[in-house]
Amino acid sequence: MYHTIIIVGNVGKDPEMRYTPSGQAVTSFSVATSRQYTSGNGEQVKETI
Repeated sequence: MYHTIIIVGNVGKDPEMRYTPSGQAVTSFSVATSRQYTSGNGEQVKETI
């Protein structure tokens, strides 16, 4: 069974693929994205998470 997901952001480093003991392929990678919002006191805040 396949699942489709959409991830928006910047890949932090090269993806790493490995296999579980049962032979299932697994890929791991980090993703950073930026967000901007107005805080409770009215200031614009920019964050990279």
